[in-house]
Parts: sequence; structure tokens; C-alpha cells
Amino acid sequence: MKLLRYGPRGQERPGMLDTNGRIRDLSGHVADIGGATLLPEGMARLKGIDASILPLVKDTPRLGACVSGTGKFICIGLNYSDHAAETGATVPPEPIIFMKATSAIVGPNDTIEIPRGSKKTDWEVELGVVIGRSAKYVSEDEAMDYVAGYCVVNDVSERAFQAERQGQWTKGKSADTFGPTGPWLVTPDEIADPQALAMWLEVNGHRYQNGSTATMVYGVKYLVSYLSQFMSLQPGDIISTGTPPGVGLGQKPQVYLKEGDVVELGIAGLGTQRQVVVQG
Repeated sequence: MKLLRYGPRGQERPGMLDTNGRIRDLSGHVADIGGATLLPEGMARLKGIDASILPLVKDTPRLGACVSGTGKFICIGLNYSDHAAETGATVPPEPIIFMKATSAIVGPNDTIEIPRGSKKTDWEVELGVVIGRSAKYVSEDEAMDYVAGYCVVNDVSERAFQAERQGQWTKGKSADTFGPTGPWLVTPDEIADPQALAMWLEVNGHRYQNGSTATMVYGVKYLVSYLSQFMSLQPGDIISTGTPPGVGLGQKPQVYLKEGDVVELGIAGLGTQRQVVVQG
């Protein structure tokens, strides 16, 4: 299944893509795509619905973030060996974990706002993993049982705030609009191998990132298990698993986003995003 949320910000309705790629309204069956809907029994009920009999959404609506009520937006740093190399960093012996404020989450095609004082707003295409049931102290062997699905995340980052100011990375990752998420929540049965997905990102038509989840240092199963040793994971939590090379920080000379830029990105099987950059 490909699940989604559509409509004006703050008024999103749940939806599903049919086999022809058209949006069907799910509000007669669930209140939203989040919380109890993501539990195994909730997802099983949705899989039993014939999308062709659902009301067709005829317009082209705004898409919201594909998951509602996210409690934790957990990010993994330097998780691609080739990205670590381009930034001159060493691959860490354990995953680098930081949080992105949930207030950064927006729809996949909403604008990106450059925060006040920013000089180094950057991009990062990432595989998002959405948790489907409470996970605590789970093993790698059982980790995938806790995954509701996958999505595209643009982990927008302000590099000066992240690395040139005091403290940790969170303040360089959490500005409003810094978490475009979606367009779809794609269930695991549609993704044969989350460690073999092509991913890309372009700015103004120039392709900067052209990678694959195959170069992730710590894969999805490991990350779900690892994180669950330190905190419980809850339905709707998102793990943003790191980015391949090609970020603005790694260019020579470095390139950063400016007002009017258009960012487009995607992951095979998970859809695409498009954002226009504005000055916040």
C-alpha cells in the first residue's frame, strides 16, 4: 500500500493510492495515518480495502506529511561511507544519533524556509523508516516486525548552526520546514530490500546526490534494534537513516540553498518531492 495525507495544512485527510496512481479518500475508514492506524491490526484492515471503491479525490491537492502525530524524529549521522568520506569524517564505531524537532515536519512539496541568519542551508535525501508498534529491546531478527513502512525525507540542515555554533547538531536540523516527509508511506511488502534503493537529489535541475541505500553503514534492521536499546520506539516515530554523498557541504566550492532555488529528490519505489526555497 501507499498511504498518504492530503489537504490544507492542519486539515489533512487520510488517503490511499489506487493501482492507477490516483488518490482515494480513506476518511470513512480511519481518522488519520498515524497512531493506532499504524499498528499491525490497523494496517491489516487497510490492506483489506478495495481502493477502487473508495471516493476518488479529483483535484490535485496539497500533500501533507505522510504520517501524523510523530512523537520522535530520530536522525542518524554519517551513516553512508561515501558521504562520510566527502565530508572528511571518520565512519563512527556506533551510529550517531540526534533528534530533529517534530515541528520541522512539513509536506513533501511545501516550501523550504531559510531561517534568519542562515548562510549554509543544505539538503540531504534520506530513507525514512516509520515505526508501526512499540519497540523496546528488540533484536535485529525481529526488528522488521516493528516497521510500518518507508518514506522519503529531506533532512534539510543549516551547517553553520549545526557545526560552527556551540552544542549539538539538533539546532542546525530543526528549523520550521526542515523536515519534508512523504509523499507516501509505502508498506514493507512493496519494498523487496530497503538496502538496495536508488536515491537522488537535484537543485535547479543539477543532480548533486545520486546514491543508494546499499552504502549505508548501519542498515534498517540494525538501527531499529539499536535505537530500541536506548529508548522505546512508538507508532508514528520516524527514523531518518542518513544521506549519500553530494550534499552542498561536500561540494568544492561549497554550495548552499538560496531563495528561489528548486529542490527535487526521490527514492526508488517511494516517490518524489519538490520544494521551492524561500527566505524565512
